Amino acid sequence: MLTSTEALLAILGMALVTFMVKAGGLLLANRLPRDGFAAAWLRHIPGAVLASLVAPALVTGSPAEIIAAAITAMVYFLTRNLLAAMAAGVLAVYLARLWLVG
Repeated sequence: MLTSTEALLAILGMALVTFMVKAGGLLLANRLPRDGFAAAWLRHIPGAVLASLVAPALVTGSPAEIIAAAITAMVYFLTRNLLAAMAAGVLAVYLARLWLVG
């Protein structure tokens, strides 16, 4: 199978852009504040992004999403392990969708 020159250039361009974005993040991380208001604000961004992704699914979703959210919250409060809670939530929504549809 042969690849066209345009496709190869597009792939290399996308790889270069991806590398530059990641390298820029690493270089910028050393310049971010480590304490104070801005640092506290930056620490809350991942949770806010996660909430903004989950909230629409809870509001407009099926009962499977509600069940999975409850299981995720329960696992987190019992273990205080975010990775375990997220894994339980993914598994719960998968199984709930199978159970409710099938």
